[in-house]
Amino acid sequence: MDILQAIILGIVQGITEWLPISSSGHLVLFEHMLGLSQPLIFDIMLHIGSLFVVLFFFRKEIIELISGLLKGDREKFRIFIMIIIATIPIAIIGYFFRGIIGSIFKDLRTVGFAFLFTALLLFLSKYPKRKEKSLSYMRALGIGVFQAIAILPGVSRSGSTISSGMILGVKKKDAAKFSFLIFIPAIIGALILNITDIKEFTNPIPIIVGTIVSAITGYFSLKLLMNIIKKNKFSWFSVYCIILGIIVLAVAYL
Repeated sequence: MDILQAIILGIVQGITEWLPISSSGHLVLFEHMLGLSQPLIFDIMLHIGSLFVVLFFFRKEIIELISGLLKGDREKFRIFIMIIIATIPIAIIGYFFRGIIGSIFKDLRTVGFAFLFTALLLFLSKYPKRKEKSLSYMRALGIGVFQAIAILPGVSRSGSTISSGMILGVKKKDAAKFSFLIFIPAIIGALILNITDIKEFTNPIPIIVGTIVSAITGYFSLKLLMNIIKKNKFSWFSVYCIILGIIVLAVAYL
């Protein structure tokens, strides 16, 4: 991989990570188009750029959470426990099935059907429960299950977690913030599990460049997503995912 290809993939990752259209699915498509075959660790490293974006964008909430935990704040402790609960499903899937996750990332049929699944979730988010509810341990677990499903390329992590939260009755703003908070341990865990694969890169420059580009574009993408959620246009992306899913399946089967 050269630096230009890394920049392209970094831009793709940054834009699609936060918009509910699946960054991993788009990375698979672009890697196919560019004729690249990258190990899973490359996609994870690009997500590190997204991690920096979340840490910066929600630095106030993160500092308040840590400060509250140190002070013994019961509500902050409750939020922390919910983050742990929501992380359990993806930790189990990531640890016990990491051997087959890499092969799944190469299958266009999986990506195509996953895009259609994302479209369904985004469409259903238009019809949340009429009575909004606060985030609970069980709802946190439900959101965590959908984050685990989003390991599949084509299933949007932000789309599935925010949509599932809204479908379960959680306020859209709370669902969005919680989605971003549980992203942090998920990516750190993925990096720890796959860090030994970093040796596959003899030249670290492209991956460093790609990560930086991913962080820069991801910041603006996240700002755009927050505005989209405020304007109740989150479900609009379902049309895009349907069209893309059909195209990918057509290419895979024809």
